[in-house]
Amino acid sequence: MLRDQVEEALQKIRPALQQDGGDLELIDVTDDGRVKIRLTGACGGCPMSQMTLKMGIEQRLKEEIPEVELVEAV
Repeated sequence: MLRDQVEEALQKIRPALQQDGGDLELIDVTDDGRVKIRLTGACGGCPMSQMTLKMGIEQRLKEEIPEVELVEAV
């Protein structure tokens, strides 16, 4: 169920990434609230990708889903 919530929230974030030529792929959601994603396209090699991950994606997921503890790139 947590994975479904994360997928739904990521669908709201995805258009902003796609506008800049990037995207993301959900790899895993663990029982302890760790979300593993892969940034793809322009986001995959962008020097700002870590900031996008932490200040954008992670912050937004934590706001919508309190069970999310950490978002990490794989």
